[in-house]
Amino acid sequence: METTRIQKLARALNLLVTIALCVNIAALVILPAILWYDPNGLLEGTGALVDDYLHLGEDDIAAAGAAGILLSWVGAFTEPESYHLGACLFLLVCGLFTANILRQAKQVLATILAGNPFQMANARALKRAAACCWALSGMALVRLIFGFWAERTIAPLFTYNALFVPAFFMGGLLFLVMSALFRQAAELKEDQDLTI
Repeated sequence: METTRIQKLARALNLLVTIALCVNIAALVILPAILWYDPNGLLEGTGALVDDYLHLGEDDIAAAGAAGILLSWVGAFTEPESYHLGACLFLLVCGLFTANILRQAKQVLATILAGNPFQMANARALKRAAACCWALSGMALVRLIFGFWAERTIAPLFTYNALFVPAFFMGGLLFLVMSALFRQAAELKEDQDLTI
């Protein structure tokens, strides 16, 4: 069977989704260590963690650093203030929802690569991705409201939480529309198969 242009694009997208899923899982594992380095900036905390790990001193052991990263979750629960347990748990749940969205995308892409995308399974997968998007939007809204209450300023409007609320809400709507389209196409395909 000849590979179509859509399947070539789906193969490239599948690779990108796989990379994003791997990075997501890796970030979930090292999350407390990142927040321990810099609780206000995830990128800065990641940079400091990677810099420390790549530039070990002569007495440092690389395996001990890796074990420390993995054990940082223990530290998050035993020293909740130092490791910012609330932020760890919030980002952990967000990471699990995004991992589920990526997993649903991989399922849809697998059917496209197989040449049979119009299935009810794809409609259900896209509906689950929509639910995850809305859960992320709701969690970000709760965190944004909590930020307004705790800080008593409009500063939380300038955080990633304020961006997540509309972005993931619209993403959920888009996934729901795509789910309806896939469901309708699957029904039409089923009717056509029965007619023949």
